[in-house]
Amino acid sequence: MTAAEKTPTQAALIAGFAAIYLIWGSTYLGIRVAVETMPPFLMAGARFLVAGSILTVWIAFTGGFRATRRQWFDNTIIGGLLLLGGNGLVSWAEQKVPSGIATLIISVSPLFIVLLDWLVLVIGKDATRGTRPNAAIFLGLGLGFVGLALLVGPDLSHGAGSLDPWRVGGLVLACFSWGVGSIYSRYARNQAEPFTGAAIQQLTGSGWLLVASFALGEPAHFDFAAVSGRSFIAWSYLVLAGSLIGFTTFVWLMKHCTPAKVSTYAYVNPVVAVFLGWLLLHEPVSPRIFVAAGVIIAGVATITIAKTMKSSVAPAEPARERT
Repeated sequence: MTAAEKTPTQAALIAGFAAIYLIWGSTYLGIRVAVETMPPFLMAGARFLVAGSILTVWIAFTGGFRATRRQWFDNTIIGGLLLLGGNGLVSWAEQKVPSGIATLIISVSPLFIVLLDWLVLVIGKDATRGTRPNAAIFLGLGLGFVGLALLVGPDLSHGAGSLDPWRVGGLVLACFSWGVGSIYSRYARNQAEPFTGAAIQQLTGSGWLLVASFALGEPAHFDFAAVSGRSFIAWSYLVLAGSLIGFTTFVWLMKHCTPAKVSTYAYVNPVVAVFLGWLLLHEPVSPRIFVAAGVIIAGVATITIAKTMKSSVAPAEPARERT
């Protein structure tokens, strides 16, 4: 524990940010390859079951796995929202949507989080929960949705072909579900230790995903022998790099950096994903895609900068009001 609390070096911080920028940006490519020969919900369910089990065993041997009944309840809901509603729908959508396009659409997730965070303030009428967006954040929201409209517009066939509207809708719904799960996680009372909460979310989230898989009949039509070598390698990468290394690094960075700085991954990941999709899978790109990417990234960047400026001038609150 003492080592974990030491102030990290600049090199360690740079390595940490490089990890979430590159690893999380590359997971969309990994999902795209994995679902080529694996059913999406079954693939994701198995991924988080293995990752959650590894994380649980590690916690049990290093510090002891402890969680209350309420923490299990909260993290079960969060796991469903993040992993079934979020990752599961992304995996399903990427059967027909290129990974670069998918991650560009998903980059509007912070926009949903801003609106939901505001809704918490309006409904709860509690100044310690929720945030009212300022004019700069509204500008970012507008830019994000303009970029999304450009991206999925009817004339996108110049470079990426026509996009399945149901899959695009699934990606947008995934953004919303991820936003709800994120806000729930942020304001849940009596939160579990971060790694313990992550393990519970992955274990229970895998359960939600596997229930959806069975409900859709995926196991009945799944033939393990038909899984290609590259799909299995991609799945293994998602387990080890995406779910374990990437998430662990994210939690570590959240301990040592401001949330605004860590959230910059949201607008770096799309650039990484588009580049990797073009380089490795030869996914098409067009000038319109670059314009849409620029607008979306500008929107999310505007929100992040606005939040950073707001947090830098906000008065400190008593620690007890943050619980």
